[in-house]
Amino acid sequence: MSSDLSFVTLVINASPLVQLVMAALMLASVISWTMIFDRAKVLKKARRKADEFEQRFWSGGDLGELYQKTSGGDLHGLASIFHAGFQEFARLKKNPDIEPMAVIEGARRSMHVALSREMDRLETHLSFLATVGSTSPYVGLFGTVWGIMNSFHALGNVKQATLSLVAPGIAEALIATAMGLFAAIPAVVAYNRYSNDVERLYGRYEDFLDEFTSILQRQAHAG
Repeated sequence: MSSDLSFVTLVINASPLVQLVMAALMLASVISWTMIFDRAKVLKKARRKADEFEQRFWSGGDLGELYQKTSGGDLHGLASIFHAGFQEFARLKKNPDIEPMAVIEGARRSMHVALSREMDRLETHLSFLATVGSTSPYVGLFGTVWGIMNSFHALGNVKQATLSLVAPGIAEALIATAMGLFAAIPAVVAYNRYSNDVERLYGRYEDFLDEFTSILQRQAHAG
């Protein structure tokens, strides 16, 4: 067995199963980092759009005019919730036989559907990050255990066991654990951070939904 303990040499000399584990962990790490950057961009944009829409909404302008401005295009966040609620409110209010509370309930249901869709969009890829963060250390540990087993099995074929014989095998096996941690730690940190960001946005969206429902309720009874 080679006594060269460089990273590349250890990976090349590892058993096929350990190499497969390393490749899987490296692939998981690359995908995780791609999703981490993607979620950072999406959540940053969601916060900015929420700030912009709240500023426009609470500026005291006409809701019908705001609805027209938000019509068309790919709506997300508060704009999507507002558009869904006001659209249903305006549609139901045209029917004089519908009670005001029924109009409000219809608008509220539409806003909840829009809210659910928005949360699904924001939570995309978070489950994958959680999976990588929870399973990568165990996958790496499996590769390490397998590599150490092969290393000690090889010692049975020699009369005198020395550290120089067993060190490379153990070192290459431990690389799998290191790669498992390398994949898991960023995924766990990102998942916790982004889950908290999504939870805060959800609370913000729900608060707006309740406040907008109150406004629609006053308009319905006034009408």
